[in-house]
Amino acid sequence: MSSAPARPQAPAGTALVVVDLQNDFCAGEVAAARFPGDPALLARAVEGSVRAVQLARESGVEVLFVRFLGDPAHQGPAWRSRDARLGKRPKCLEGSWGAEFHGVQPRPDEAVFTKPACFDAFQDPEFEPHLRRRGLHHLVLAGLFTDVCVDSTARTAFQRGFHLTVLRDCTTALHLADADILRFMSRVYGARITGLDQQQPFSADEFTGEAATGPETDADGVPAARSARSARAAGAAEQPGAAPTRR
Repeated sequence: MSSAPARPQAPAGTALVVVDLQNDFCAGEVAAARFPGDPALLARAVEGSVRAVQLARESGVEVLFVRFLGDPAHQGPAWRSRDARLGKRPKCLEGSWGAEFHGVQPRPDEAVFTKPACFDAFQDPEFEPHLRRRGLHHLVLAGLFTDVCVDSTARTAFQRGFHLTVLRDCTTALHLADADILRFMSRVYGARITGLDQQQPFSADEFTGEAATGPETDADGVPAARSARSARAAGAAEQPGAAPTRR
């Protein structure tokens, strides 16, 4: 009697980060007008991201959703000026169909993080503390767009000490060639570039030889060194005539 195949074991400290898989980026008139490339590339990235979520759930890998909100109220002066100059209309308005997730919905136990008119998931003040509290040190990235929000998130993640995997069949670029931005992320951030068709796409084996646990954090999940710097800066600011902190 044959036994059922063993369920893949979730790599410790790994999370799938799904970036901006929302209607205004994935489907409908807004998405079609925005994406200048082959629509098949966008469809492949969206379908791949949905499959990545399914595979992560089956493998016991934590799934984190990141969403963009483009309401004018969230935009800074430079953002509004750029949009006015280029004739760009806001997208993913809060409460609209365009802002809703596309193809897959977060489960009640899956965290959702919000980027109000910004590219980088770390701009949500709860994102990094969540990673630290959960002991996550390896982020697998999927979603849109490789050269905008995926890259912005990867850049900060690398600088914060997180290891990176980018699923090439679960993302596509908006302004650059896919191969160019993926090569850049591999060389500059040390990102592992792989696909869902490869064995163990969520594997962290490539990084196990390094100290991948990240910096020591305080009770709020903030890296202790940064917390200490903030405390010193606050103390200096309270001293009359104190010189401004230089960076």
